[in-house]
Amino acid sequence: MEQKLYIVMVGLPARGKSTTANKVRDDLKKDSVRVKIFNNGDLRRKLITNNTSYAEFYDPKNQESADIRERISLINLHSAKSYLRRGGQVAILDATNASGSRREWIASQLDEHPVLFIECINNNEEILEASIRRKVDTPEFAYLGLDEAVKNFKKRISYYLNIYTPLKQERNIIRLDTLNKKVVHEEIKDTIPYYDQIRDFLVTDSVRHLYLVRHGETYFNIENRIGGDSDLTEKGQDQANALGRFFAKKEVPLIFTSSLKRTRQTAEPIAKGQKKCTIIPLPEFNEIDSGVCECMSYDEIRKNMPDIDRARKVDKYNYVYPNGEGYVTMKERITRGINKVLYLSDISRNIVIVGHRAANRMILSHFLFRREEDVPYIYIPQNKFYYISVTQNKKLFQLMKYR
Repeated sequence: MEQKLYIVMVGLPARGKSTTANKVRDDLKKDSVRVKIFNNGDLRRKLITNNTSYAEFYDPKNQESADIRERISLINLHSAKSYLRRGGQVAILDATNASGSRREWIASQLDEHPVLFIECINNNEEILEASIRRKVDTPEFAYLGLDEAVKNFKKRISYYLNIYTPLKQERNIIRLDTLNKKVVHEEIKDTIPYYDQIRDFLVTDSVRHLYLVRHGETYFNIENRIGGDSDLTEKGQDQANALGRFFAKKEVPLIFTSSLKRTRQTAEPIAKGQKKCTIIPLPEFNEIDSGVCECMSYDEIRKNMPDIDRARKVDKYNYVYPNGEGYVTMKERITRGINKVLYLSDISRNIVIVGHRAANRMILSHFLFRREEDVPYIYIPQNKFYYISVTQNKKLFQLMKYR
């Protein structure tokens, strides 16, 4: 007998529910599992012609809107049941499902097949703020200014927060830290089809089309100086413009840079060639802090600080500059930056990161699983970039020219 499953998403808005649902769907489909998502928000926007972006639509005391939302939930629930009856194998119900009573009712209605509840959790204020700004940058909020849209969305969250209870009493639960891709609690009482597969998907980094770019040539590059916040040279600007022409043939909704201006200067021509593109600076992708050696050339370090030069050559990965960093101490922040990128992005679309030589080595090693001693020697040129595609079933790394 064919195995069938309901997955019910749980969590406050902007916590990564839809991204997680899409990831599970895409990964199961690659194994020929028939799976479909039933998203309450998508159905609401399709069926309700009136504006529903204002916060009061989500006020539990607004009986009229509560009835509308209840009707939409019921339509999707019946559609999911019908899908499994007609040959589907996994139906994913994507909504907040914030209250215990709501989830109890859903479980009572979906009693013919096992039900797995997946709760998405993220309390990182910085990322929530960025996620909300991504949420309101959609046609649904087009009639509002940015500040007003953000205010309405935060008020919407507060309404859900008033009725929200975490998963606890349900029979089959996974509570997932969506930023760090970590299962913080799980309890499975029934036999859940595809469970090991799904759980592995949830904690595995996946990205379909990631372009890892090093910034263009800077004045410090010409002088062989490290660190600093140098501008691009004329050649570096030409490289940035060439990148803009290359990516003009692709849709790039997001570009992530460091907080240093040379990465922003490299990213700007790419963004200008897009219909709609946002540049998001992340300090986690800043170049290695060389401490007392910051802004020095390698020749100056060899001449004036020979002890540092010798010690770094012995173990380049684990060496830490005095008052600065080493590759080994960058790992935590680089991982945090990658987690932010994957949280804020639609992993099925093109993602561009513009970084630095050492930072890009660490990003690449995150997906490549290189031996630590080899990481400081990964080739990171300025006239090529890495194309990365990493899923549960495939790992592809390709060094590509763009001019």
